[in-house]
Amino acid sequence: MCRHLACLGSPPMLLGDVLVAPAHSLVRQSWEPRRQKYGTVNADGFGVGWYADGDPAPGRYRRRGPIWGDETFADLARVVRSTALLAAVRDATRAGADGEAAAAPFAAGRLLFSHNGAVKGWPDSLAPLAGALPPAELLALEARTDSALIWALILHRIAAGDEIPQAVADTVVDIASAAPGSRLNLLLTDGSTIVATAWGDSLWYLDEPGRRMVVASEPYDDDPYWREVPDRTLLAATRTDVLLTPLKEPTE
Repeated sequence: MCRHLACLGSPPMLLGDVLVAPAHSLVRQSWEPRRQKYGTVNADGFGVGWYADGDPAPGRYRRRGPIWGDETFADLARVVRSTALLAAVRDATRAGADGEAAAAPFAAGRLLFSHNGAVKGWPDSLAPLAGALPPAELLALEARTDSALIWALILHRIAAGDEIPQAVADTVVDIASAAPGSRLNLLLTDGSTIVATAWGDSLWYLDEPGRRMVVASEPYDDDPYWREVPDRTLLAATRTDVLLTPLKEPTE
């Protein structure tokens, strides 16, 4: 389906040191993932979002084609530094006309979001959940994809007052109930925390105290300190701490 990664680091890190330089980097995962269960080549778009000091909203660079053929991305990765980033390479569930609008990360304010997986029975299975959203929020969807709707559902909960981890967890359970068999590995950051779910696909994290916190679909190197997140788990991480919480199964 997709591969994605979020990283919090100090001091600021080059995008290329995280996304390009490692032996099994996200760029390499676009054509040679090691732990991808569904699909093989992630060439249907890519994106990276990062945070700059003093700017309230992250910058983004997204394209519809494969990451390995984009010279502008290679240039950005060589010079841009940040203390936080989220990046993804995409294997589309269905062919579509949305282009780079369908490529993660999606954004709202300080938040960046990515979805690795697929909603079973899309789009019919999520019609009841979509119907509960205000029409203006549906009309504002960035792309006609399951990922874009999932993002809208999360944002709706956050706007109603839910904390980010709760909004993500409840959205996953609601979708899993409406569309059993869905794969719902979600990844979200606000630049200081990372929230992610393992639901139907692989998720790993690497805690390098005092240097870096990485959460990713799969390890980008062979460091023995990578830890796999159990399936049906919510992860919440800062630069210094990781909290893993089991997600409840949807009720019948």
